[in-house]
Amino acid sequence: MPAADTVLTGARVRTLDPARPEARAVAVLGGTIVAVGDEADVRDWRGPGTVVTGLDGATLTPGLTDAHSHPVWGIEMATGTDLSAVTDLDRLRTALRTAARGPGGWILGYGLEHNAFGGRPVDKALIEDVLDGAPAFLRLYDGHSALASGAALAAAGITGPRAFAQRSEIVCDGAGRPTGHLIEQAAMDLVGSLAPKPAYAERRVRLTRLLSDMAATGLTGAHVMDLGAGDVPALLATVEYEGDLALRLNLSPWCMPGAGPDELEELIETQLLGGRHWRVGGVKFFMDGTVEGGTAWLEHADCHGQGTEAFWPDPQAYAGALRVLDAAGVRTATHAIGDAAVRHVLDTVASLGAQARMRHRIEHIETVPDGQLKRFAELGVIASMQPPHTAYTRADQSDEWSRRLGEERAGRAWRCRDLREAGAVLALGSDWPIAPYDARRVLAVARSPRGAASAGTPAGTGAALTGLMALEGMTSHAALAAGEERVAGRIAPGFRADLTAFGLDPVEAPADELAGAPVRLTMSGGRITHRAG
Repeated sequence: MPAADTVLTGARVRTLDPARPEARAVAVLGGTIVAVGDEADVRDWRGPGTVVTGLDGATLTPGLTDAHSHPVWGIEMATGTDLSAVTDLDRLRTALRTAARGPGGWILGYGLEHNAFGGRPVDKALIEDVLDGAPAFLRLYDGHSALASGAALAAAGITGPRAFAQRSEIVCDGAGRPTGHLIEQAAMDLVGSLAPKPAYAERRVRLTRLLSDMAATGLTGAHVMDLGAGDVPALLATVEYEGDLALRLNLSPWCMPGAGPDELEELIETQLLGGRHWRVGGVKFFMDGTVEGGTAWLEHADCHGQGTEAFWPDPQAYAGALRVLDAAGVRTATHAIGDAAVRHVLDTVASLGAQARMRHRIEHIETVPDGQLKRFAELGVIASMQPPHTAYTRADQSDEWSRRLGEERAGRAWRCRDLREAGAVLALGSDWPIAPYDARRVLAVARSPRGAASAGTPAGTGAALTGLMALEGMTSHAALAAGEERVAGRIAPGFRADLTAFGLDPVEAPADELAGAPVRLTMSGGRITHRAG
């Protein structure tokens, strides 16, 4: 018998393996789990070179995976002044007065809540006087809209509305003058492409640091919902040449409206890309935008008369693209927030019938009626949701998200528990940099949702998960979402050595304690990527 590289002892091991739900020790060799059991079961795996680590009563679980994150593209998005703590217009103006200027005098900001405008339209006129004529590009927290100053609009040559091939808008006033509010990527890119961006070397350093910080919260992997700039594969290869990625990354490039046979073939060929701890493993679609931006596709218009259009001008073209990818053996993940968007994705998967080759997933699912819940399990569609998003709403429904949807639709917010009880696979994530990446916070908020989905609200009982459900969402169900259920998501011989050791039991501990729980050790593919102290 060869000697193990690492033996972990003295733990309460929650394996999530039905054949052996609990254990006390684990042996790892070559990045793979080779033994699980009591101390005696791993004793023979010890050798002269084996590192034996006592966990002193810690709870060891399968390694946590963030099922929806943007760690590479997010470095660009999270550049400039952090505006996530801004709660009103006065604080926004104060932050911008002292904001650092980048190359060309640009002011960049990110994380700004729609609620900070207090119900006013998002308009550059509210901030122009504190910018002193500087070009400014401020990303709103949802990642689907931004506010650009007059100087930034002028630099992009924007003087009025434009037509786009996808759902996107340059918001203009009654006289046709741009307000600075840019909705969805095509409009945002007109200005965002001009704004200063981190240099390649800076991105490399920041990515390495970011992944290490993520590992310190217990994360061993992430489903990356983009492929970012064209140099991302080279960036990841460079990081691995110089060392290791602290997290295992599974990336999904975007398929945007207008994609034809050549673009779809390129997306299929891209699935061959990968390295030691990263690979391209899917394609990301958008069926709609966001509720706050008025671009979520709803069965009935929101309170402003918006939300009745899909992101793809021809929704059937989306369905055709998904069929091509399914036939080629490519998994898809579709951003669908509104009830009409969710329905259309489910209808598209249903249309595959017996010809379906892959399991597909829907991202976000912020409001969904009763009649759609059981279809997820019936069609094998995976629900991928981000509990921390609930923090951007309010229990009294005074926030922009709730006001736009109205009482009935806001009352069926983030139905994580309802989907699980309807038999769906439910993967959980953070959507960083839209929300904080801390995996402990994802687990805690999944059990105790905030705002419109909190206890005492109509959505409360349908949103909150049990401790075990939450853990499964970042382990066994996340593995199912990536098609890795035979190699990841549980602690069993033959599975990848992706492990997280907590200073408390993440299933039984109160949610508020879990949010700040000590992470004793994180292991990704047999490599210790974090050790407390």
